[in-house]
Amino acid sequence: MKKVILSLSIAFFITTNVFAAGSSSGGDGGSSASKTNYDKAVIHIKSAKKYEKKGKLEKAQKSYAKAQKLLIKSNEKKPGKADTLNYLGFTTRKLGDFENGEKYYLQGLAIDPKHKGINEYLGELYVATNRHNLAIERLGVLEGCNCEEYDQLKAVIAGEKSKY
Repeated sequence: MKKVILSLSIAFFITTNVFAAGSSSGGDGGSSASKTNYDKAVIHIKSAKKYEKKGKLEKAQKSYAKAQKLLIKSNEKKPGKADTLNYLGFTTRKLGDFENGEKYYLQGLAIDPKHKGINEYLGELYVATNRHNLAIERLGVLEGCNCEEYDQLKAVIAGEKSKY
């Protein structure tokens, strides 16, 4: 009986400590408390895109602003992440600040020159700022990737849809 109680106590102790370590590390725990600022920002960006599609532009702008604040915090805590800089550029551009959006994109490209998201979104920024030759350069980087980013940027350059 003592062995059973001891075994159960050890199992409980191990399970409790493993769960506690997993939930405090900011991993895949699933609760909002365990999500990183980057993860929370991505949720706001997805919401903002849905609002845009529905024509609810004011709500979209608020979601982009919330995402941007979270991304700035994320970038301060863990600088040099291309994905963070990609979304910083994206939210900044969506909020109408093309100049600083471009700066974030270029910082991201310095880290990962072939980043699909950055190349697509920077190309869209170039279209929006009437620098089509630079947009075509971004498209050239994506050529051969067999990815949706290539198709989306190509459509924006061709004028088929405007999402900048």
